[in-house]
Amino acid sequence: MSKSSPELASYLDLADPNFSVRSGSVRDARQKSWFARTPYGVAVLRYQEVGELLRDPRLRQGSYKWPAHNQATGSFADWWLRMLLNRTGADHARLRRLVNPAFSPKLVAALQPRFEAIANELIDKFASRGRCEFMAAFSEPYATRVVCTLLDLPDEDWRDLATTVGRMGLALGVTYHADQETVNRATDRLFEYSRRLIEERRKASREDLLGLLLEANKDKDALSDEELEDMVVLAIFGGIDTTRNQIGLAMSQFIEHPDQWQLLAKSPTLARAAVEEVMRTRPSTTWVTREALEDFTYNGVEFKQGTTIHLFTESAGTDPSAFAPGFDITVSRRQHYGFGGGIHHCLGHFIARGDMTEAMRLLAQRLRNPAYDGLPVWLPDSGNTGPIELPIKFDPQA
Repeated sequence: MSKSSPELASYLDLADPNFSVRSGSVRDARQKSWFARTPYGVAVLRYQEVGELLRDPRLRQGSYKWPAHNQATGSFADWWLRMLLNRTGADHARLRRLVNPAFSPKLVAALQPRFEAIANELIDKFASRGRCEFMAAFSEPYATRVVCTLLDLPDEDWRDLATTVGRMGLALGVTYHADQETVNRATDRLFEYSRRLIEERRKASREDLLGLLLEANKDKDALSDEELEDMVVLAIFGGIDTTRNQIGLAMSQFIEHPDQWQLLAKSPTLARAAVEEVMRTRPSTTWVTREALEDFTYNGVEFKQGTTIHLFTESAGTDPSAFAPGFDITVSRRQHYGFGGGIHHCLGHFIARGDMTEAMRLLAQRLRNPAYDGLPVWLPDSGNTGPIELPIKFDPQA
């Protein structure tokens, strides 16, 4: 693109609750240019530019401005500004070092039998009926019980945690301003739960993520009490909200591509590739955000310090200049950005990949010929998205 100001690009109204990242307007804007203007700053739409800007040192994590963009205040906004995702520099590196060992591939491998047991137990409850509301019957309890396993929480807490996190998750959509009272009540509830949990574990620590954080918290310079609480809330919230939505989106994708579901059922070793293909084409996190640390020029466009830049992961993942069209779990693809990239690459991506792989493998083997059993109800198709209700039917299992 020739040297120009962002004001000359297409305009996408991200603030509209009916806006969709998969809409014709986004596709048209992507064909016209690699970027577009929005009420929240600039949107980057193409694969190459998203990949480069994810790693550009002239940008910092920009999500910290999300509450301000939505004129939202309260406990969620306060936590959002403090937590790991929105820390920079030495603070971010320190916190990330502390928790990285708890999200290692070795841990995922050790938990795989538990993921399988949870998935089979849930499927057993509805397989013979030939229908279910998938989010309530599988996606939500599975995602939540995986987090309970990770943090060694009482399994019976899963339902209350799922409800609380679901209400908090409204903050990550374009209706945040209208929903902020609900969001803040849920945030307060999760903090109360986390504080009780921390106090219980101080008396009898265990070798898990929370045990690791408690050990670090003995040195307040390494991890303060407030940072400890923030990290526990993040582990619960992040682990439940995005995984629940992503599994629901995966089921929807396969319902719309039944040949791929049949292929996965016949070849369960494709489950990992299936997760990657879903993350490429239908990520629950539809964009990640950066902010310009300085004035700079990129691809002939001048960006001022403080400019918010949204990197559209879904648009990048379906960019025809980088990917052949279609949804195919047998095709080797380039790296997608469904888990972000750069120093803020999703901390829990090993866990998410592991538990979703197990879920997809078992669901495809046990639920034959899934189809919609009524109209799904969706979160807005932007920000963090996914199904609210996903009624499905399938061949009953004897």
